[in-house]
Amino acid sequence: MLTKIRNVWSGAGFSSSLPTALASTLVLTSFSAFAAEPAANIEEVQVFGKGQTRQVQSLTAAQLAQFPAGTSPLKAIEKLPGVNFQSADPYGAYEWSTRIVVRGFNQNQMGFTLDGVPLGDMSYGNHNGLHISRAVMSENMGNVSLAQGAGALSTASTSNLGGTLAFSSSDPSQEFGVQTNGTFGSDEARRGFIRVDSGEIGSSGLRLFASYGDQQTAKWKGAGDQAQQYFNGKFVVPTGEGQLSGYYAYSDRAEIDYQDMSKEMIRRLGRDSDNFYPDYARAIAAARGQFTGGMNSLDDAYWAGSGLREDNLAYLKLEQPLSDSIKFDGTVYQHTNEGQGLWGTPYTPTPGGAPLSIRTTEYDIDRFGFTSGLTFEFGSHSLNAGLWYEDNDFNQARRFYGEASSTTPSRSFEDFQTNPFFTQWDYGFNTETLQLHVQDTWQATDALRIQFGFKSVNVDVSANTLVGANKTGSIETDEGFLPQASFVYTVNDSNEVFGAITRNVRAMIASATSGPFSASQAGFDAIRNSLKPEMATTMELGWRLDSDELQGVLSVYYVDFEDRLLAIQQGSAIIGNFNALANVGSVSSKGIETGFNVEFSEWMNWFNSASYNRSTYEDDFRDGTNLIAVGGKTVVDAPEWMFNTELNIENDNAFAKFSYKYTGERYYTYLNQGSVDSFGMFNISAGYHFPQMGGLKQLTAQVDLANVFDEDYISTVGSGGFSNSDPNGTGQTLLPGAPRQVFFTLKAAF
Repeated sequence: MLTKIRNVWSGAGFSSSLPTALASTLVLTSFSAFAAEPAANIEEVQVFGKGQTRQVQSLTAAQLAQFPAGTSPLKAIEKLPGVNFQSADPYGAYEWSTRIVVRGFNQNQMGFTLDGVPLGDMSYGNHNGLHISRAVMSENMGNVSLAQGAGALSTASTSNLGGTLAFSSSDPSQEFGVQTNGTFGSDEARRGFIRVDSGEIGSSGLRLFASYGDQQTAKWKGAGDQAQQYFNGKFVVPTGEGQLSGYYAYSDRAEIDYQDMSKEMIRRLGRDSDNFYPDYARAIAAARGQFTGGMNSLDDAYWAGSGLREDNLAYLKLEQPLSDSIKFDGTVYQHTNEGQGLWGTPYTPTPGGAPLSIRTTEYDIDRFGFTSGLTFEFGSHSLNAGLWYEDNDFNQARRFYGEASSTTPSRSFEDFQTNPFFTQWDYGFNTETLQLHVQDTWQATDALRIQFGFKSVNVDVSANTLVGANKTGSIETDEGFLPQASFVYTVNDSNEVFGAITRNVRAMIASATSGPFSASQAGFDAIRNSLKPEMATTMELGWRLDSDELQGVLSVYYVDFEDRLLAIQQGSAIIGNFNALANVGSVSSKGIETGFNVEFSEWMNWFNSASYNRSTYEDDFRDGTNLIAVGGKTVVDAPEWMFNTELNIENDNAFAKFSYKYTGERYYTYLNQGSVDSFGMFNISAGYHFPQMGGLKQLTAQVDLANVFDEDYISTVGSGGFSNSDPNGTGQTLLPGAPRQVFFTLKAAF
C-alpha cells in the first residue's frame, strides 16, 4: 500500500521518498480528508454559496422538506442554476429514468458523496456505488451542495469531470423525540416514516437516532408497483474537542419498469402505452408474433421489466483537533450491493416452456475504503493534505430464467431470480483506487482568499472471466498532476467576486456493459494501450450579491472536454468488426448562470434562476468506414435554455410554494436529427403547522400538487442510449413524464 502511495506521489513530480511517518499516519488512521473549504453551519448556509471560491449552491433540510416525502434530493436541486434533472416519476426516484445534466456533463461524469463517502457515478448499473435515494431517506437529509464546475480537491470521486453533489445526513437531536410521517396520494401512493432520537445519553454526550421507512406507489401508467423499504441509523459522541460518528443505511428497492418509447410509438400507441404486465396471455401471443391493440413488433411492449437493489452502507467518522493548529478528519466505510435488472424477453424462449423468458443483468458490489486527511493552520495559510483509497470487487453477469408455462407465470418481477437455465456471461472485476491531494488556502489580505493545489489519481481495473467469451486483462488510469486554483475577493459587505480553474479526469470503469471491457477480448487488446481517459478543464468567473433584501449570483464559464469516449465499430472483419470504446475528439461548453432571491418580507421571498449553456461536439468521427459529421452539433440531453421561478410564503403557521421550471429543447441523437420539445412544469405545495398540543410538539399537514396543468412532455431522453440519427423517429429511448399528481402528508413530532 505504501509503495503505491509513493508511486502516485512521485508521478506528480515529487520525490518517491514521501516521508514514511506522514504516509503511515494517513494510511493507518483510515480517515477522510478534511474539507478543503470549511462549511458553515446548516442554519448559516447561503443558497448561493457566500464565501466560496467556486460556483457553489446549497439547500438546507428545511428547503428539502418542502417537497413530497420520498422525493429524491436530485429533484430538489433542479431549481438551481444550470441543472437539468429529469425522471419519469413525480418523486425523481425511479432510477432507470433518473438523469441529471450540468453544463453538458451527465451524471456518470459527475461526482457524488454522502458525508464524504463516495457514492460512485450514480449510473443505473452502478459498478462502484449506489443511488442517493438508497443511501439516505429524504427525511434524514441534512443538506445538499452543488458545485457546478468541480468539487473540492478532497472529493472522493474519479468521475467528476463536471459538477459535484455533496449530500449530508442530519445528526441526531440533542433532545429525545419521535418523528412520524404518513403520506398518501395519486396512484395509490403511500409512505410511512418513523424516527426516534435518543437525545444525549448520560454524561458521555452520546446521542443517536434510528429510523424506518416504507414506500410504495403504483405506476402512473401500466401496472405494477415501485416499492422501497429502508432503515437509517446514526450516532454521534464527543471525543474531547472532536467527535466520533457512525452511520448505517439499509435499502431494499424493487421498481417495475416503464416501457422505453420512441416518437413513432407515442404517435401510434399513445403516451400511456406500456408493457403487457399483468396480461400474460397477451405477452405470450406477442412472443408468437400475434399482435393486438395497434402493436406491430416485439419491441412495442414486453412482458415486464424491473430493477431490484439491496444495499448495506456503513461508515465510522472521526473529526479530531490534534492541537490548536492541526485538525484531523477521517472515515472508514463499507458498502455491499446485490442487484438484478429484469426483462421479460420474447427473443429467448424457455427451453420446453413459454416462448419467452426472463433475462437479467446481475450486479454484486463489495467495496471497502477510507479517506484520511490533516489540516495545518499557520499564519494566513491553511494547508490540507489527504488521501482516499478504495478496493472494490464488482461481479456482473447475464442470465436467463425460464417460464415453464404459457398460461400462468411462475416468477415475480419483484423477487430476485434463482435457478437460471442459461448463463450467457459472468465477469469479476476489481478496481483499486488511490487519490492524493494537497491544497493551500491562503488569506492573502482581509478581502482576498486564494486556494491552490492538486490531486493525483491512480485507478487500476482488472477483469477475470468466469463464464462466457474471454474478457481478461487490466487497464490503468494514472494522472499524477491535476491542479486547481480559485479565489474569492470581498468587494464590500454585500459584494464578492470569485473565480476558478480546475483540471479533472474520469477514470476507466469496470463493467461488461460499458467502458473498455464492453468490447470483445480482441477489441480490448486493441485499445488498452492507446485509449485515453476523458479529461476536462473548467474555467469560471462570477459575482455574488448578499444584502438584507436581495441575494444573487452571476457566473460565466468555459469547459474544454478532451478525449471523449464513445462505443463505436473498430477494426476489420478479420478480427470480428468488434465494438469498442474510442476517443472521438473534444467538446466545448460555454455559458452563463444566474440566480437571485428577493426577500419581500419575513414571510415572503421570490427565488429565480436562469441559465444558457452551449455544449457542442468539436470533432467528427468515423463509425467503421462512415464519417459521422457531429462537429458543431449540440451535445445530447443538454438544453441551451432553462429557467426556474419560485414564490415562497410562510408565516408562523401557514406556508405555500408556487414553482415553475422551463426546460428547453433536448437532442437525443448525435447528429441532432432527433429531439424533444421544450416544456414548462408548474407545481404547488401548501400546508399548515398546528400549535403544540400536549405531548404533541408539532403537527404539520401538507398538500403537494405536481404538474398542475397536466403538461404532456418527455422527461427522460437516452434511456435506451443515444444514436447517431433517428430519421424515422423509431429510436426507443424516450420516457414520457408523469401527469398531474397530488399528495397529502401528515407529520407529527412528539
